[in-house]
Amino acid sequence: MTLDEVLEKARAYLHEEDLLFLEQAYEFAKCAHSGQYRKSGEPYILHPIQVAGIIVGLQLDPNTIAAAFLHDVVEDTDVTVDMLEETFNAEVAMLVDGVTKLKKFKYKSKEEQQAENHRKMLLAMSKDMRVLLIKLADRLHNMRTLKFMPPRKQRVTSNETLEIFAPLAHRLGISTIKWELEDTALRYLDPQQYYRIVNLMKRKRAEREAYLSDVMERIKRQLEEVHVTAELSGRPKHIYSIYRKMVLQQKQFNEIYDLLAVRIIVKNIKDCYAVLGIIHTCWRPMPGRFKDYIAMPKANMYQSLHTTVVGPNGDPLEVQIRTEDMHRVAEFGVAAHWAYKEGKTLSGPRYSFEDKLSWFRDVIESQTETNDAQEFMESMKMDLFSDMVFVFTPKGDVIELPRGSVPLDFAYRIHSEIGNRCIGAKVNNKIVPLDHELKTGDIVEVMTSKHSYGPSHDWLKITKSSHAKNKIKQWFKKEKREENITKGQEMIEKEVRARSLEPKEVLTQEHLAEVIQKFSFAGEEDMYAAVGYGGISVKQIVNRLTEKWQKEKEQEHEPQSLDEALNDIQTFSPSKRKNTIGVSVKGVDNVLIRLSRCCTPVPGDEIVGYITKGRGVSIHRSDCANVTDEKTRVRLLEVAWECHGSQTKSYPVDIEIIGYDRNGLLNEVLHVVTESRTQIQTVSGRSDHKQKLATIEMSILISNVAHLQKIVDKIKQLKDIYSVRRVTH
Repeated sequence: MTLDEVLEKARAYLHEEDLLFLEQAYEFAKCAHSGQYRKSGEPYILHPIQVAGIIVGLQLDPNTIAAAFLHDVVEDTDVTVDMLEETFNAEVAMLVDGVTKLKKFKYKSKEEQQAENHRKMLLAMSKDMRVLLIKLADRLHNMRTLKFMPPRKQRVTSNETLEIFAPLAHRLGISTIKWELEDTALRYLDPQQYYRIVNLMKRKRAEREAYLSDVMERIKRQLEEVHVTAELSGRPKHIYSIYRKMVLQQKQFNEIYDLLAVRIIVKNIKDCYAVLGIIHTCWRPMPGRFKDYIAMPKANMYQSLHTTVVGPNGDPLEVQIRTEDMHRVAEFGVAAHWAYKEGKTLSGPRYSFEDKLSWFRDVIESQTETNDAQEFMESMKMDLFSDMVFVFTPKGDVIELPRGSVPLDFAYRIHSEIGNRCIGAKVNNKIVPLDHELKTGDIVEVMTSKHSYGPSHDWLKITKSSHAKNKIKQWFKKEKREENITKGQEMIEKEVRARSLEPKEVLTQEHLAEVIQKFSFAGEEDMYAAVGYGGISVKQIVNRLTEKWQKEKEQEHEPQSLDEALNDIQTFSPSKRKNTIGVSVKGVDNVLIRLSRCCTPVPGDEIVGYITKGRGVSIHRSDCANVTDEKTRVRLLEVAWECHGSQTKSYPVDIEIIGYDRNGLLNEVLHVVTESRTQIQTVSGRSDHKQKLATIEMSILISNVAHLQKIVDKIKQLKDIYSVRRVTH
């Protein structure tokens, strides 16, 4: 999409002064990104144009479109948030800041940094949902151009998309973005299964289209007889949804029958139910397959009637019936309510929409006191992205909870005081224990008492939702602060001693100050109290404290040049240099050489040598995370394989195989490996019964990269194998 096309689409619903505002944002972004290029080699400004195009497609307001043009200027250029506020307005600056990654802090790992970035985005999103809409548009275009990234980056980004962004799009009802994110991510995570499903769908496309055409023609005739105006279409089945059914329900492609689906869009709700009656008159409905999301909308505001009937050929036929407004919400979710319309103010309907999303803000706000970003994201995944159950209050209000929730989760979702005073519960008018698992349709009544002693520590184990767990932790934090401070200090000192260190050396004011700043505590007592009541684990605090102490000790002896580093290995005698691994070290003799276990290099891999302290030279793959840090470069040596392609030496490699959990899968894998005359060192496996997945971890001895690739290719050819990958530790 070009800039002119974006502006033309915007012209359909915006005024001329709005278009001038958007052109100003584009020119500003173009100037800021001048000289920057994407991995594809294209000018960087093409990315903001595409993101703005996606936002215009959702018909959002001028400030959001401007922020889409500008979304990367603070992160990737010298532009500041204050400059944006001065040049445009406070709203644009706030939206851009919400999607800007944190980069001024140092993090222990990329995972920790990414979790912190997600937390920042979600907190900004709780204040203004448009932050996420821009982020989703940004991620969607990045996924469309992911082919230009290295394979490892493709997998990491695709995993993150499936774990974070696609579920968020689903929870906010934006199905147009959700499906594309999921399908594209699957293409990079499991290309073999992705293209297999694509090919299978192509083979039967003509047959399906002819069938649906006949079905829709019959429905049209029936609707004309009762004078109901409707728009009919075949609903496309998305590749990722087919993949999930094949994995979770242990089905082959030819066993998935709901590939056939019809969507009927009518003028009003009355016609929805009239059409439903006609469909059930034409074909027999299948028991348990009718869902009324009009009377009971999903939490993401999705409304529709779903029914599955036995179609003309005896095959199941899924039918969705909804109004035009419902269809827009189904496609664009939250964005449908943010759509920019002339004369619409921020009062009235906007606030009722905000109220509908109060569940999301409750979840976010319950996480604000979680000090660890990774813990925050795990909690968010639990509350937002897990399967849900829908239960009722005695008055008939619907409460949505994560699957596996208990009455305590329900009580805390109603109000924190009801949860704190809970002494029992009734489900469907029967008294049940507090760890009773709730099911969709249950009517839950909470029994409370003013004389309750408050939550028990056991409640943290039986509650499912992070919302409830955080409310319980907050109660302990407030009620038993002094006790928690003492307990937390004792726990930290005990953990330090367990690591053979002296608390006085580690618990210095300087070290404590850094930890307090890192985890955003108000002071030392708050840190001890948080450990005491379980708000943060003692290992997280001590890891951070000892990491600083350890670095200081290492820096005292860290070499400043390669010559200094060589002093660490020149103590070895020639007799110890018995090189049996087929690697030579340029310019250095009489040195012990060993292959690192973290990345298990084999002939054919690009390698480097790392001078260890007292253990000679360890050989790593050049892309190993343990030798790509700036501080390790002074210890790196040039090394080379002496016998590339030789079959005389064997090298251990760990591989992970994931497939459908069925009888005989492990035997088939072992047979393929042994048939290729490859020695197996160790084998282990585990099953995920919920997802019907089997994971096999295997350590094998191979001669070079070509040998490894041959084995991987043969395993991939087995039935029900989803992925085979080389494992690094």
